[in-house]
Amino acid sequence: MTWRAAGAGLALTLLAAPASARAPRAAGFAELPGWASEDHAAAFAAFRETCGAARDPAMGGPCRRARTAGSLTEAAARAFFEDNFSPDPAAGSGVLTAYFAPEYPARPRQDGEFSAAVRPPPRAGGPQPDRARIESSPAPDALAWMRPEELFFLQVQGSGVLVFPDGRRMKALYAGTNGRPYLAIGGPMRARGLLPGEVSAQSIRAWLAAHRGPQADAVMRLNPRYGYFRLAADDGRPPSGSARVPLPAGRAVAVDPAFHAMGELLWIDADKPVLPGAKPAYRRLVVALDTGAAIEGPVRADLYLGEGEAAGDEAGRVRHELRLYRLAPR
Repeated sequence: MTWRAAGAGLALTLLAAPASARAPRAAGFAELPGWASEDHAAAFAAFRETCGAARDPAMGGPCRRARTAGSLTEAAARAFFEDNFSPDPAAGSGVLTAYFAPEYPARPRQDGEFSAAVRPPPRAGGPQPDRARIESSPAPDALAWMRPEELFFLQVQGSGVLVFPDGRRMKALYAGTNGRPYLAIGGPMRARGLLPGEVSAQSIRAWLAAHRGPQADAVMRLNPRYGYFRLAADDGRPPSGSARVPLPAGRAVAVDPAFHAMGELLWIDADKPVLPGAKPAYRRLVVALDTGAAIEGPVRADLYLGEGEAAGDEAGRVRHELRLYRLAPR
């Protein structure tokens, strides 16, 4: 697990929503919701670049044909998928969330604002303490220092880019956790009346920033899981997921590996957003290229939306009812 192992989609700061029993049915591609309006050429480009990560031997033929074909027109790309795959609907419905590659300011030394240590993993041996004990311990080996609420969100996302005052950019890469369970803080915050309005990633982060110090620390410590990092030079490439290939923005998802193989081609049909300001629907071809600690179940996906603030704003509002189709090689 290289990218999403530390956390879940930003919208999972809400309480989990139960899946409904409604099962999709499709006799073919024509019946897939949104298939006719898909950007098949863009989907084909993403498949061609990532299909080498597929674990299913049956994907070998379509992958070779895609790489031999090179770039395709919209019509040819649609024909490629329809000729090489058939849609297999998963029973029931679940939840679509989203994630992104965040970019945060950092400092090489601690100060009053940048007071949270980006820590490397400890030496192996013995049980790991919870978040509260880790944060209250000295950090002589700190890799960098961040605002506490931004470090918390970096740990939820799993990795990101740190920008230092001298312009230096470093990737903060997932390096493990303390092994404690992940607890989404949105539900407890709502129950305590801390967020009387919209409960979203943006509102949670704004509250934590406004109450930086003991109040915000107490809320963040409701989540006992703590993430460790390693730093590497920012090479400008997209982050890699569990499949160890760069994640194409808008075309990669994190899934539960108990139900989906890496490199699997999927059609997502997601609508009925929960959060205000969200897009009404996400219907597109995606590739399973990542995993996440809270991404569990056969109809559960976390859509990677790219890097930067705009991707983060969108990701924080994605919590849609999901129907999922596996595109099985013919």
